[in-house]
Amino acid sequence: MAHITVMETPIIFDRHAVRLHRDRACTTLGRIQPIVQAAADRLLDRLDDTTHRFSHALDIGGRGVTAPMLRARGLDVVATDLSPALCARETVPCVCMDEEWLPFGAATFDLVIANLSLHWVNDLPGTLVQIRNILRPDGLFLACMPILPTLAPLRQALAGAEHDLLGGASARVSPFPGLRDCAALLQRAGFALPVADSDVIPLAYRAPLALLQDLRDAGETNALDQRHRACPPAALFPAALARLPRDAQGNVAMPLHVAIMTGWAPAATQPKPLKPGQFTTSLKDALDAGT
Repeated sequence: MAHITVMETPIIFDRHAVRLHRDRACTTLGRIQPIVQAAADRLLDRLDDTTHRFSHALDIGGRGVTAPMLRARGLDVVATDLSPALCARETVPCVCMDEEWLPFGAATFDLVIANLSLHWVNDLPGTLVQIRNILRPDGLFLACMPILPTLAPLRQALAGAEHDLLGGASARVSPFPGLRDCAALLQRAGFALPVADSDVIPLAYRAPLALLQDLRDAGETNALDQRHRACPPAALFPAALARLPRDAQGNVAMPLHVAIMTGWAPAATQPKPLKPGQFTTSLKDALDAGT
């Protein structure tokens, strides 16, 4: 009898902690709304680049920013969030759900947007497959996701300070994918015409402590499953913040690097790349024609 090996999804993030952090951020999101808005603007710019017209959109974790922008364009919008508190703030119909288990039927939406909301998902490939499934043929998926080197200076400063104080370091900043990882994920999930390109949202802080406050206000504090549960030494964060590099103006630059991900649900009407041998013009002739 053949043995079937079941691959379990690695548990990187504590989803219960993610929900609690987002619940807590319900009353403070207004302070970081310009950052969420900047990311949403970049996504909707991509929406303007297509001639497709959409009617039914799903907003995954838009923190009350993305859904109103879509509704203003005349779309029927359903918002979702892991946090019941954030769901209660939405001004459109909202479903409280876990992004790892989408409770929608196949071909329900022709547009799905996820703005800074998928980077705490353990089974991201599985979630992307589910998103492709709930899209109608030729439906569009748009996402904005933090990527490397976001928060790299903070990660290094915390690790260095903790090593000096305790002789070792624990994980305190979420890992982020690289841009190539995002493109590969779209392709692996079966999206047609997958594209992932990078953008930067510039952020700088006069007081380093304001960086930590922004992360807390956004519900983006440490939710790693293997995080150290004990209270950190009182000296840890002051020592880490003192290590952060400053620019010529004395500010701590901490830009948010994002991948803008675009993928289409497969449809028979979409253009298909030619197979080898189907080309009518050789590369040599094309290059010679340009000289």
